[in-house]
Amino acid sequence: MSKLKQSFGKLNKIDMFSPYFFLPFILLLYFFISLFDWHKFEHFGIHVSIWPAVIVAVICYYIGVLIIDKLEWTIPSFGLSFLGKYVIHFIVVLTVLGLGSYLMMIFSGNLGITDEANRRNLDPKLNFFSQLLWFGVLLLLSYKMILEKTMTWNKAIVYGSIFAVVMFLFLLMGYRTPLIIMLFTGIIIFHYVVKRVKLTWFLTALVVIGVGFSLFGFIRVLTEDTSIEFNKREQPDVELTAEERDKLLTAEQKVNLVPKWVRALNAEAVTSHIVLSTIIEYTKEEDYLKGEIHKGIFSTILPGEQISPRMRVTEVVNSITSERGVNVTREQRTTTPTFIGQLFLDGGYLLVAIGFLLYGVLISLIYNKVKQNGIRSFHTVAYAFTITVFTVSMHTGLLDLIIVLMLGFVIIASSIMTNDKRELYY
Repeated sequence: MSKLKQSFGKLNKIDMFSPYFFLPFILLLYFFISLFDWHKFEHFGIHVSIWPAVIVAVICYYIGVLIIDKLEWTIPSFGLSFLGKYVIHFIVVLTVLGLGSYLMMIFSGNLGITDEANRRNLDPKLNFFSQLLWFGVLLLLSYKMILEKTMTWNKAIVYGSIFAVVMFLFLLMGYRTPLIIMLFTGIIIFHYVVKRVKLTWFLTALVVIGVGFSLFGFIRVLTEDTSIEFNKREQPDVELTAEERDKLLTAEQKVNLVPKWVRALNAEAVTSHIVLSTIIEYTKEEDYLKGEIHKGIFSTILPGEQISPRMRVTEVVNSITSERGVNVTREQRTTTPTFIGQLFLDGGYLLVAIGFLLYGVLISLIYNKVKQNGIRSFHTVAYAFTITVFTVSMHTGLLDLIIVLMLGFVIIASSIMTNDKRELYY
């Protein structure tokens, strides 16, 4: 028992939110959980391994982190430090813009949580700008916490309550991504400013949060109004041999023997595994898309009809599985490709290696800023937000223009912010 306590004691000394631990740990845990597939791999005919791509991603990420850490490089300011004192004012403006857009969307009756059909058809412009509300509140609150000379539990509870209110507002939209980003960014700030989060606490919280968000997604699907055309769940009508049909039905029966709520616990991870495997299979048969997915992040704002990157991913994976009599994603819905998947679809192992190398480089550059300037600086906020977004994109992919812009803003802000709190305090 004493040896076990010593082992846990050593583990609890790990800074789990450092570049060396948090992201790769979540990535490997995510795909490990996906191995409990409840016969879904058999149902969708999955036979291509994802692990070579996952291993390449992790190795290249560590290479990027190690190189920058050893060189002790940080993001240069490019002579723009004089703009640092305006960063907080600009965030306030973005927050007000986001609040106005959110209120307009709410008053027009757009509540995404009421049904999946509503969530998928929110006003695109208002939805885009409303995201600035949680983004701005997250940065402002986090930075205010950082600047507190004495952070008491009472103050932490007040900040946490404000976080909870904003998270509830976006819960009404039916989106989980802002909630997850706010939650984990807040936890990282809490870890560095209020009280160090031990690994055992973190793992416990991870289980609770993971189950909570999984069941939220499960309930969201369960309560769909299937009388609406958008929510139909029909499978593709394709000709199968008697043997293929029997095999499909048998696999489906095996899946259905597992209670729905059990399948829901890791449904997102299993689906991502299926999608990534199918993407790899597609590229073997049809070649890579050579930048089409990443180009689509920006082309969707152009006039005229555009296909979003996730819709294109849906077309890709369904083109493979529909031949087996089943769709990974229902028609008119979109698919989250995982960050590995979006890179692999555009450029295979080479692009996966480059992408995760850059991930490691960017995260390490900001982390070095934190180490050089101290915890109580905007760099800690930038680091917490950046590593959270990168980690969440392991599931969602990094395909939303608003998230890409947020990420770019935070990185640039970190590079030009100074440590003069008299200038920056608001």
